[in-house]
Formats: sequence, structure tokens, C-alpha cells
Amino acid sequence: MSPHLRKTLVVVGHGMVGHRFVQAAVERGLTETHDVVVVGEEPRAAYDRVALTSFFEVGADALSLLPDGEYDDPRVRLVLGTAVTGVDAGAQVVALDDGTELAYDELVLATGAAPFVPPVPGHDLPGCFVYRTIEDLEAIREAAAGARTGAVIGGGLLGLEAANALHQLGLETHVVEMAPRLMPVQVDDAGGAVLARHVEALGLQLHTGVATKGVVERAGRAAGLDLGEATVEADVVVFSAGIRPRDALARTAGLAVAERGGVLVDEQCRTSDPHVWAVGECAAPAGRMYGLVAPGYAMAEVVVDALLGGPGAFTGADMSTKLKLLGVDVASFGDAFAATEGALELVFADAVAGIYKKLVVSDDGRRLLGGILVGDASAYGVLRPMVSSGIALPDNPEELILPASRGGAEIGLPDEAQVCSCNDVSKGDIVAAAACDGTTRAGATCGSCKTLVKSIIEEYYASQGKVVDRSLCEHFAMTRAELFDVVAVHGYTRFDDIIEAHGRGRGCDVCKPTVASILASQLGGHVLEAERATLQDTNDAYLANIQRNGTYSVVPRIAGGEITPEGLIVIGEVARDFGLYTKITGGQRIDLFGARLEQLPDIWRRLVDAGFESGHAYGKSLRTVKSCVGSTWCRYGVQDSVRMAIDLELRYRGLRSPHKLKGGVSGCARECAEARGKDFGIIATEKGWNLYVGGNGGANPAHARLLAGDLDSETLVRYLDRFLMYYVRTADRLQRTAPWIDSLEGGLDRVRAVVVDDVLGLGSELEAAMARHVEGYVDEWSATIEDPEKLERFVSFVNAPGTPDPHISFRAERGQAVADDGPAAPVVLGSTIPVGVPR
Repeated sequence: MSPHLRKTLVVVGHGMVGHRFVQAAVERGLTETHDVVVVGEEPRAAYDRVALTSFFEVGADALSLLPDGEYDDPRVRLVLGTAVTGVDAGAQVVALDDGTELAYDELVLATGAAPFVPPVPGHDLPGCFVYRTIEDLEAIREAAAGARTGAVIGGGLLGLEAANALHQLGLETHVVEMAPRLMPVQVDDAGGAVLARHVEALGLQLHTGVATKGVVERAGRAAGLDLGEATVEADVVVFSAGIRPRDALARTAGLAVAERGGVLVDEQCRTSDPHVWAVGECAAPAGRMYGLVAPGYAMAEVVVDALLGGPGAFTGADMSTKLKLLGVDVASFGDAFAATEGALELVFADAVAGIYKKLVVSDDGRRLLGGILVGDASAYGVLRPMVSSGIALPDNPEELILPASRGGAEIGLPDEAQVCSCNDVSKGDIVAAAACDGTTRAGATCGSCKTLVKSIIEEYYASQGKVVDRSLCEHFAMTRAELFDVVAVHGYTRFDDIIEAHGRGRGCDVCKPTVASILASQLGGHVLEAERATLQDTNDAYLANIQRNGTYSVVPRIAGGEITPEGLIVIGEVARDFGLYTKITGGQRIDLFGARLEQLPDIWRRLVDAGFESGHAYGKSLRTVKSCVGSTWCRYGVQDSVRMAIDLELRYRGLRSPHKLKGGVSGCARECAEARGKDFGIIATEKGWNLYVGGNGGANPAHARLLAGDLDSETLVRYLDRFLMYYVRTADRLQRTAPWIDSLEGGLDRVRAVVVDDVLGLGSELEAAMARHVEGYVDEWSATIEDPEKLERFVSFVNAPGTPDPHISFRAERGQAVADDGPAAPVVLGSTIPVGVPR
């Protein structure tokens, strides 16, 4: 098309729905005829609001839906940090807050919604916040730094997310909900009661069935909530009482709006002006506002289709939700409240396990209409598509919610069943993509369907006579867990024997470190002994973490974060004498950066002589067990978290595992050690300890889930021994505990059955394996410096083993000068990294 025939499409709003609209426009060729200008009011590109709470763990960059800050298509221009102040529909122009104007041929409003703040007295005091944007969370975090208590007004989806945020920030947290139960829109009374028990078990205080009369003021700031008959102390107050569509632009432009707010649009999401469209939370198709991302995505697709001349229509959307709130699985789908005439309800409840499941079925028992799942939503992936597809229920539909051990059943899905509601992907779409090695967007938004997507793909491959290859690598046609058992059964001690009997070739950088880890788990001993030294990856091979400039970092163990003044002095002296950059890590340790290879043994010797040992920062093993100060110092502490953290770290130090392991122990429900973000987390209660498992950071953060509660110390250690050894035995290579648990049939229930209930009779065996590890532990640093053969590998230059190359110097890191043994090395302050530079 010639340039003068091109049209201009302006998109107002760059949230999740605005971003999806642009993606669809690019993918489907709309930019071949239209130049797209996107105006976003926030200072950053679209990000994942569904996972907003994880901002505190992963940061803003990890949430971004457009990491590069711009689209690949040059015909799309993104303008951020700019607000649209008005729309002149007659002239087809939008006015920006910088005084400029944009002319448009077509205009898409994707302005979203704004938090509703009840006009109670004191709602605008300092210390009061809403929970909607990253800037909101940054402000809340800053306020929480000097606060002790917090309160959230609203116990719905966003309210519990906000409560989770305050809880993560270490505040004593209250939740106030006007309805008689939490999440009143999604769950019924029984489900709300189960959810409330889960939430209260975490230490949050609930106030349901009460209205906030006002915000209490003290010294000009928010200090609490007036609930009428009671007052709640709160240094930080978060309003999460619902949302309202941002339809002000539409109103000033003279566009029709719905009776209860929102831009009124037809089935193609076209407003009362033929050149203006509205999508997402600001839109009201047929007068109804949809407050979830999936309907917004569907609207975005419909508008792109309409602009391309297609027949697409938005006639409603699936309002099903599945979330993990405060570590509790909650799902609601279809006709969850049995509003359909003649609907029947089937309920399974296990008060001890904290599980509530309800199915709503048609009066003839043949069709699933909806349901509610609390505490265990593993069946959501199969149940929700059954509602939309109309698939016939089995003769005994209660089997769909019963645990497998009590007669639970599985059921297949037809191709038309919608698997991913966020991106409208059916089972047939996934199968078609698998057949041609294509892709879909299934699982790319909220992620709740990932497990089902995986099983559909594997089922398809099996139907084609293909087997999903779970081989460790090209040299071993078995999984890590299978290889672990092979080594254990045959008693192998050498890689060569293992690969000769059960593999092929000479091995690679995948299977060699895996076998090294398995041998270390089963046999103990030093990782650099004889043949094992050649199996290790770079970090394990030198017992230190190699950095980007070729130097190494040294991380001594500081169990539980407890250290003496003398220990601090030694670390400081070592850092000074060897010119190392020092940093306090997130796991309560001190990291020493910039050590050259030949310096490592001398550094270790100084540290070992002072009583330190390896912190195993280089290994796929236990890193740290983080702790708060517990009952020793904190006025809220109910148990000695420091002592427990030290005991556990010393017990599990050196344990080689499929991936790194991290633990945490909090002395009370304020959770200052962030234990529920760890592979195993322990939180003190008045009666003992709650044990959580499967929490991971990284690219796919997950909260640990409750395995067992109110345990005495002996039982806690026994269960933890079993859990860790079960993981070591059965997890795949480089599989963290969270995905490992999800990969097991039955998930956490399976882990609980093996670890707590000992259904396999493996308890004593797993405990014995851990006892062997504890008894056989040897510090790898001290064992290395005492062995001349092991020391031979720690040289930078074979022809000058004791002297660094005089032509190499080192720059400083963030103003900390790095010592240099060469002549007159310049010190450059403020460089980003220490870099070896040739003279």
C-alpha cells in the first residue's frame, strides 16, 4: 500500500489488554495498512498485573510483557508516561498532557479500571494506598519499611493479593471484608470458611461481615481502622474494595456509557462512534463490565478482526478464575452458586486437610455447570473445559472431585474444549500445534493450564506411537531418577562403569555432573576425589563460583546468619588483604568477589583457621537456611528460629541435590525470614512449627505450601529429612522443588502421603539415607587445602603457578579497590564489574 493510503490507529492505554491488542494487530497483518501509536500513562511498558504480588520477589523487569520496551514492528510507536486528556470524536483527534495532539482514523480505548476507594473519613491520609500498579507497590513497600501493622479493606481477589503483599513485607496484617466471607463473588459460605482457616493459619487476622467506618488518624497519618465496635491498629492501609471502569474520556467525548459505568459497546466492541472502540475493563459490552484479563484479550481479538473486515463478535466470556492466594489454591468456574434452575450440588470436604470441592451439575446429572475448589484446585484444568464443551459427565460425577485414593477418576476432553481461557486456546488447537511443531499462547498468561497443556501434548504423542523422550541426555536413555536407582541398586562408584553398563559414548556436560551429584548423594566423600573431579562442572570443579570476568567468589557458611564479631573481623581482613569486593547476600551471608584461581586455597586457609567452612554457593546443594532473630530478641517471636535455622543448615550442609536448595525459618507469622519463598520453610506457631515445601524464586517464583502444621522439633526434622531425600531420589536434573512437586501425580498430596503418612513404607529408609549424609559430612575447603594432589588444580598459569601474569591488572568494583600484585595497576572507581585488562 502506498504511504498516503495508510491509516493511523491510536491505542489509549498500554496495560495487558492494550498490549494484547497490539500483538494481535501485528500478528494478523493490521499494521500492513495502519500505523499504530500506543499512548501509555504509566512510565513503563505493559506488565503482568495478574502476578503483581510477585513484584516483591522478582522485581519489575520480570513482570514486563515487553522487556525491550518497544515492538519489533517499526510501524508501532509506543509513547509512555503520557496521559490522554481529551478526545474530539468529531475531529478525530486526541489531546495529550504535553500539549500535543494525535489525529486518528481509528481509536481504541484500553484505559482499564481504577481502584474504588470508599469515601470514608480519612481515606486520603498519608499511609493510605491502593493496590493497582507497580508504583503503588513501591509506595507500599516504602511505607512498610517503618511500619509494624497493616490492614486491607476488601477480602476479594485483589484484597487477598494485597494482604499477601503486606504479609510478605513483614507486617501484622488484617483483612476487613463487608461480606460475611472472603472472596464473596467466587466462593460460597463453605468454601469461604475453608479459605478463612487457611488464611488465619498464616497469621493474618480476618474481620468479615463488618464495614469500615473510617481511617483512624494519629499525628497526621493513618494509624488504624474504625470498625464500629472495634478498632484495628494499622500503620499501612490498603484499599482494595473493587474497581471502577475508567470511562472519563468516553464521557467527555460524548460516547454512550453503561448505566453502571463503562463504555457501552456492541458485539464488535465498537462504541456509539463508528471509529472508536473500547476493550478490557473500561468497556461494557451489553452494559456489563468484565474485570478479568481473559475477556479483555477476547475483546482485543474481536476489534482486530473487525478492523480487518472479519465477522468476529464478543458475546460474553468465561469468568472462571484459578489463583494461588497466600499459598492456597482457589478456583471458581461456571455456575459456581447453582443459580441454574434445578441445579444439583455435589460436595467433598476434608476439614483436616483444608480442602473443599463443589460441583454444580444439571438436574439430570449429565452436564457440569460449574464448581468451586479451595485447598486443592488440581482438577480445575479438566473441570473448567467440561463446562464450556458440554461433555457428558460419568455415571458417578462425584469421582471427579474425590481424591484418587477414594475413587477419584479422570476423564478425557473433546477437541473443542477450551483449555486456556486467557488466550482462547482449545485442546484441538494444542493438538494441531503439536502435530506441526507449531506454537500456541496456552499457558502464557496466568499459567493455570500449563499442567493440562503438557498432558495433552504427551497424550497426543502417545496416540501417534511416539514416546515423549525424558532421557537425561544422548548418552543415557533414562531419567535422572531412574539413573539414581540404577546406581543405588548396582552399587556403582565410577562413571565409567555406569556408562559402560547402562549408557553409550563418553558422556557430556549434562550427564557427568548429574552422575557426580548422584554419587555424592549416595556415597558422600569429596567431590574432587580421583575420577569424580573430572565429572564436575566449572563451579564444583574449583569449589567456588566463577564470575563473568574469570575471577571467583568465595562464600563461607554463616549458618542461620549468626556470626561473631571475631568472625566478621576475619572476613574483613581477608577481603582487605586479597582485595576482594564484599557484599551481603540475600541469604544472610557475605560474598567475597574477585579472587583469582591461585588465591582460593590461601583464602580458604585463612577462613578455615578462623572456624569457617564452605557455604556451597557453587554447588547444586543446600545454600542457606535464612532466619529472623526469633524469640531471642524479637517481641513477636514465639520460637527460637535462629537455633532451628542453624541446626537445619548444619544438618543439611553439603547435601548434593538435583538443584540448589534454600531454606528459611521464621520465628512468628510475620514471616521476616521469607520462609515461604524457599524450598523448605518453617514458620513458628504457639504449638511448634509449620512446615512448608516447594517455594522457589527465580524466573518462575512459587510460594511454598503447607505440608504439616504445629510440629514438634523432632517430628519437623524427621519430615524434612524424608522430604529432602525423596526429592533427591526422584527429581529430574536441574528441577527445583516447586516444579518437582507439580510433576508428581497427586502433587503435594502425593508428597504428604509419602513424607507424613509414609504410605510407601520408605520413611525409615529416607531417614537413614539422611543420617548417612550427616555422619559422613566433610568440609570441602578444609579437605582440599590438606591434600597436595587436590591443590595442584588451583593454578591460573601452568608455567607460573605461584605468580599471576604481570600484564594483567584488575579494576575496582563499585569503589572497592581490588588488590593487584602486578606493577602500578590503575584503580578505576565506579566501574560496573572488575575486568581483567591487558596492559
